[in-house]
Amino acid sequence: MPERILIIKLSALGDFMQALGPMKAIRDYHKDAEITLLTTPPFVALARQTGWFKTIWDNGRAKGLSGLLALRTQIGGAQFDFVYDLQTSGRTNWLYQLLRPSPPRWSGVAWGCSHPHANPRRVAMHTVDRQAEQLLMAGIPTTPLSDLSFIAADVSRFALTVPYALLVPGGAAHRPEKRWPLDAYKALAVQLATAGMTPVVLGGKDERALGEAIRAVCSRAINLAGETSIIELAVLGRGAALCVGNDTGPMHVLAYAGAPALALFGPASDPARCGQRGRKVQIIAVADLAKLSAGTVATESLKLAEM
Repeated sequence: MPERILIIKLSALGDFMQALGPMKAIRDYHKDAEITLLTTPPFVALARQTGWFKTIWDNGRAKGLSGLLALRTQIGGAQFDFVYDLQTSGRTNWLYQLLRPSPPRWSGVAWGCSHPHANPRRVAMHTVDRQAEQLLMAGIPTTPLSDLSFIAADVSRFALTVPYALLVPGGAAHRPEKRWPLDAYKALAVQLATAGMTPVVLGGKDERALGEAIRAVCSRAINLAGETSIIELAVLGRGAALCVGNDTGPMHVLAYAGAPALALFGPASDPARCGQRGRKVQIIAVADLAKLSAGTVATESLKLAEM
């Protein structure tokens, strides 16, 4: 009977992207296992495209105690041989405790688990390094960097003119301090268009206004905010001359897709812990994003595109 493995990774977008490398490491290490992924609906289509999972559960955010109890029954009934908890949250700790008195072998930080990530400084580590060390302590010797080369999607409907530059001016609504000013993105779009590129604005539906504001000053710009799936983001990133954006999830997608990526960090987040990684990534970290000039960003991004 094949070994049964469960991987838990619920969200958010950037975190899920960074967990793809660890997921691949688990798949390669347990070559003949039946692997189930416990996640949330936004990541199901992407997870299916990997081909790594026999089963994908999308109810990882089942609400309240009743939701946790239902997950306990679901996980217990599947009789997993090993669980890799890549979420490592209070919620997954409670889930482990609810599986007592006979929980499966478990890699994570849940109290009493069989394969703990026993590094007291784990929270100070970059997410990529932290998860690689977690797997190492569970017996998996090497963990690759996330790679989105497996993704396929038809993006011809966007009819983008090459070369194009992807701009990500938004981010979490409750973290506006992580955003480079909109006026700076406007000026950057104009400079990129002058350099012969088509600026393409990406983001969620609630960020459409940002794209329209950029288009108002740069007629060559295209506003795709709210128009793309995660999978389409990756394919657009694969074909981009460069991308520039704030510390937000789509920038992780674009960086792992292979786009020359310039990520902008202010004091609200630490690139040493959550910075984008990829084939060609550069980070500008400053004490005050409002003082970072569009000219500086344009110069650095164009240099990156030429490398």
